[in-house]
Amino acid sequence: MAPLTTDLPHPTTQWSLLQERFYRKVEKYTLDWHRDGIDLDEYHVVGASCGGAIALIKDENRIQEYTGKTATRPAVLVYSASGRLIRKIQWDKSRIRGAGWSDSETLILLTETGIVRCYDLNGDFSQFTLGKDAEDNLILSVRFWSRGLVALLGNNRLISISRLDEPRPRLLASPGLSPDASINAWSILPPEHTLSRHVECLLATDGGSVLVVDAIESQDQMLTQGPFSHVSVSPDGAFVALYNQGKGKMWVVSADFQRSLSEWESGREGEDVKEVVWCGNDAVVVTFEGEVVLVGPSGGVLTYYYDSTPHLLPEIDGVSILTTEHYELLHRVPDSTAAVFSIGSTHPSSILLDALTHLHNSAPQADAAIQLIRPSLAEAVDTCVKAAGVEWDVGWQKRLLEAAGFGKSYLEGELGGTGWAAVEEFVGMCESLRVLNAVRYYETGIPISWEQYQRLGPEMLIERLLARRQHFLALKVAESLHLSTEGIYVHWACTKIRHSSADEDEIAHIIITKLTQGKSGRRGMSFDEIARTAYEEGRVGLATRLLDHEPRAGRQVPLLLSMEEDRGALGKAVESGDTDLVYFVLLHLKRKYSLAEFFRLISAYPMAMDLVENYAREQDVELLKDFYYQDDRRVDSANVILRESLEQKDLRSRLSKLDLSTKLYQESKEHVFEAKALQESARLLAIQESLEKDIQGEKFLNSSVSDTIFKLIELSQPSKADKLRKEFKVPDARFWWIKIRALVKNRDWHELEQFAKLKKSPIGYEPFVNECIASGNNTQAAAYIARCSNLTSRQRVELYVKINDYKGAGQEAFKVRDLLMLQDLRPKAQGSAARELDSWIAQLSTK
Repeated sequence: MAPLTTDLPHPTTQWSLLQERFYRKVEKYTLDWHRDGIDLDEYHVVGASCGGAIALIKDENRIQEYTGKTATRPAVLVYSASGRLIRKIQWDKSRIRGAGWSDSETLILLTETGIVRCYDLNGDFSQFTLGKDAEDNLILSVRFWSRGLVALLGNNRLISISRLDEPRPRLLASPGLSPDASINAWSILPPEHTLSRHVECLLATDGGSVLVVDAIESQDQMLTQGPFSHVSVSPDGAFVALYNQGKGKMWVVSADFQRSLSEWESGREGEDVKEVVWCGNDAVVVTFEGEVVLVGPSGGVLTYYYDSTPHLLPEIDGVSILTTEHYELLHRVPDSTAAVFSIGSTHPSSILLDALTHLHNSAPQADAAIQLIRPSLAEAVDTCVKAAGVEWDVGWQKRLLEAAGFGKSYLEGELGGTGWAAVEEFVGMCESLRVLNAVRYYETGIPISWEQYQRLGPEMLIERLLARRQHFLALKVAESLHLSTEGIYVHWACTKIRHSSADEDEIAHIIITKLTQGKSGRRGMSFDEIARTAYEEGRVGLATRLLDHEPRAGRQVPLLLSMEEDRGALGKAVESGDTDLVYFVLLHLKRKYSLAEFFRLISAYPMAMDLVENYAREQDVELLKDFYYQDDRRVDSANVILRESLEQKDLRSRLSKLDLSTKLYQESKEHVFEAKALQESARLLAIQESLEKDIQGEKFLNSSVSDTIFKLIELSQPSKADKLRKEFKVPDARFWWIKIRALVKNRDWHELEQFAKLKKSPIGYEPFVNECIASGNNTQAAAYIARCSNLTSRQRVELYVKINDYKGAGQEAFKVRDLLMLQDLRPKAQGSAARELDSWIAQLSTK
């Protein structure tokens, strides 16, 4: 076993006691701002959370050294926490009134005229404005939270942006202050910490109280301890620190102002206070000229002295202190660290660390110490692992993990429950610490703590590395944490395209080789975003080559369309077999091209032609006609025009379309019947129009030939009906049927009788009988049964039975001497019909 490191300074040497709690100030980096000619006293300093980038903005209220006519435009300087310059942003707008960072490490700059710019670390930006109110009244100051901002206007109104990615300026409720009133200090409660889930603003007024303003109302908290020069909200939104500079006194109250938690008198009445910020959620830091004072919950203090006034960068677990020489973190010593390292600690984790020391010294007390804490060994391992996570010194990290591994070896026989948990936590912490130590390195300069890492998440940490173009480190972090690396490769390729001066062939070879070979190539890497970047950079040929390697047509096609590679987009869509994707391309092309060009473009793709036809049939008749016309499909065109004619309300339009459809049918030898039928249909419509003129108040249009004849007979127009019959060569059988039904409907029995006698019926006389029966005239029906010579005697008997004429039925049965039929009829007959049937039955029975 390797010898135990003995030259490590004990962690407690950095600790300071404040009211039963230990605090420590850890130096993260030694800086040399003078190397770049930076004097921090001349700048506003704004830091991103979780050890992110730092923006330096010239303080225009300070007297600046005159540099002559060679002075350049003011610039916003963006540094890493380790003091390495990341980006210099040349500023071309009006005076900056506020700056802040989002969780995604986007720098937000707000001008006095309400223009908001959001910069990434590459210098690219998006821009929006806060509207006319901001432009008219100008911005005085601004406060930020992770996803939004609130700006204070010159008329003491407040404008909020709840989402920076979807900016919608909203004027908050009026605080009830005149435009001339002074707001000494103000802060905000982010939406995640309020009951309303909307941002709330805390305004310290000249009157000594605090106003709480949200989107709906403004409430005066009726405080008398003011006026307050500083207002600061704790990271968890539970507490508010209020500092009265005139009295040199600070109050800490609950965020709802219902409880006063503590007071602190600095004894420095009227002395200028630079900043008041929270150190975690249980202490407040107040800075004076060259001093940083840490104030505990009950008024206890720790004082740190500096050669110059430091800048404070609040974090969720403490506060970072930035000076010309150092970047430090002041925070409360975590409970796990205190349990392990406190002098005289009897916590199992402390004993486990001592056991490791005995083990390295080959002392027998090692096993005795383990047996002493055997019941709490899992807790000891867990505490050592947690202490390693929050420890900044790599040597102590290793020693704590070694102690945890030593204890874990005793737990591996109990790999159920706590044993497994200890193993998983140990492995996870080892992986995480490798990541944290790598990104904390000076070259990268992200001094993120364990608690900040838990809040930020590994994915967001990788995004920050990519923004700094640390692609190799980001790749190693992702692999170490078993995360997808595709996004890293894509970002690397996009960066290569944007910033490489090599020719397109060389760049394409490098990117394609990197992304299609080795481990990355086996992941089905997506090329669409890379190709889009190439196109946006004006490298169209490179974009096309890269897009050929995109495995998903759904991502290829939209980009090809945006690149105006229309034929290629249609080809890729058709190859995919995805009808929705083909429709997407076709609709785009239809909007872009003339119909002739559109049809010419799709003519090489049968699938596209079929889909256009289906779409046009359902959605666009005019397009369908044009489609058939250009494809020389005359019959299909005729069908479409015929369908249109049936939908026309105006007769002239219908006749016109029928004529056009007829001509198209006539051009095909196989459709002579259709052409003739349409001619007859047009002729019928013309006749029906004439009939409507001759016979006022009657409707004939849209009726068939048979229905028209029926109606003419019904209207007592037999000559017109007969003329129409001859015009359309209606067969006699059909005409007789029509006339019989019409005369029966009119109950014109005389005319029906005359029609029956006109000549021998081509359909027989059974229709006469059935129609009369249907109309309820059994007497008239009986007159025609005898004429049904084409029917058998039994069929005629059945007709008589239908009209309840049992005498006639019996007479018909007697004529053919059918005794059985008479006997069947007898039970149904009554009265004289029954007597006649008895007589006939008797006559046939005696013979």
